[in-house]
Amino acid sequence: MMLYIVRHGETDWNRMKKVQGHTDIPLNDYGRHLAEETAEGMKEIRLDLGFTSPLKRARETAEIILAGRNIPLIDEERIKEIGFGRYEGMFSGGENRDPESDAFNRFFSDTGNYIPPEDAETVPELYERTGAFLKELCAREDLAGKNILVSTHGAAMTALLNRIKGNLSVAHFWKDEVPPNCSVTMVEVRDGKPRIIKEGVIFYKEKVRRWKAV
Repeated sequence: MMLYIVRHGETDWNRMKKVQGHTDIPLNDYGRHLAEETAEGMKEIRLDLGFTSPLKRARETAEIILAGRNIPLIDEERIKEIGFGRYEGMFSGGENRDPESDAFNRFFSDTGNYIPPEDAETVPELYERTGAFLKELCAREDLAGKNILVSTHGAAMTALLNRIKGNLSVAHFWKDEVPPNCSVTMVEVRDGKPRIIKEGVIFYKEKVRRWKAV
């Protein structure tokens, strides 16, 4: 089994540095362009099945990559982005930066000391649900030899990759930084065990800078 794990394309809220989480924001035109370039780069790769976060930005990314392929695309709640509760919609940077954004930005700059609001998820909760999805997927004997697209989000993707790397630390969650929009990581699964083959592959020509909290 080979997994192609991709982060969604850009949204207007990405560009404006607004906190998204579970808020269902669609791709913007540039995000669709990045997904189209990724689809072109992956056109020679056989894909047999897709799993996507049900949030629009991830699903649309998957639909663009899979356009013209008659394969199933399955919504999977466990690979949704982490929920940020009342922080969602907040400007975390730029001229309109919210006074409360310092507390939120610890999620990126000092994750071990990030305290989520009461209506938000914790990093261990994110690890638990994404890990359950990965374990279940890797154990599926009916998918042996298949190539599978997994369309997800920055933090959810990081949680999946950290688990494969054996890093379940909260403090070092962002050790390898936020994956760029539409970056693809290829994971080989043998005997139920996942192993990263290539990480952060970019199929588009533009240089998209990595997301920073400030």
